[in-house]
Amino acid sequence: MKFTSTLIKGKLIKRYKRFFVDIKVNNSILTAHCPNTGSMMGLLDQENDVWITKNDNPNRKLKFTLEMIKVNKSLIGVNTHRANRIVEHGLNNKLFKEFKFVKKIKPEFKFSSDTRFDFLCDKKIIEVKNVTLTRYKELAEFPDAITTRGSKHLLKLIDSKEKGYEPFVLFLTQIQGIKNFRIAKDIDKDYYQNYLTAKKAGVKFMAYRCSLNSKEIKIEKKIKIIDE
Repeated sequence: MKFTSTLIKGKLIKRYKRFFVDIKVNNSILTAHCPNTGSMMGLLDQENDVWITKNDNPNRKLKFTLEMIKVNKSLIGVNTHRANRIVEHGLNNKLFKEFKFVKKIKPEFKFSSDTRFDFLCDKKIIEVKNVTLTRYKELAEFPDAITTRGSKHLLKLIDSKEKGYEPFVLFLTQIQGIKNFRIAKDIDKDYYQNYLTAKKAGVKFMAYRCSLNSKEIKIEKKIKIIDE
């Protein structure tokens, strides 16, 4: 997934009211939209390098959007709205070995009256989880806060097997250079237990790392999921 406009580099000042970030660019202070509803644990230290995009749509209240943050020399993609576009690019370009032979890719698959999954590829359901948390060297984790919605999705994926679907959870790790992934059970023990239940029931889990730079973000390689 290529950026359609040039990224602007700045320094993080603060995040507030969940969806706002103040950023210093040269001698100016800009307020940008923060398209990430998670806690963003470990990412929000003042003076972190950040990259933003500009949108000239006159109907937008905030002209800038936070895209990436640099933490411990690694770029991390924090715009969760881009996650499905990155995955769709990967699907169309056969970057996932699990989905190389799918013929039909349907985004926003309505599974039931109260649940949509990110993709239906033939009979394979894919639920994408954007990963930005890293607390230990070369290890990514999910979630970064309690996620009742995430647990609901796991239970619905179990149900999908009874309807003839093959369910997958794809942990999209937008952290440069990461090597392993695990569930952050100390942050959300219920999600971890539901993960184990879903895995036992036949839901398949995988984690893929992205490569990131100021021009594009794309799928790079599969990484190991560690169960502890």
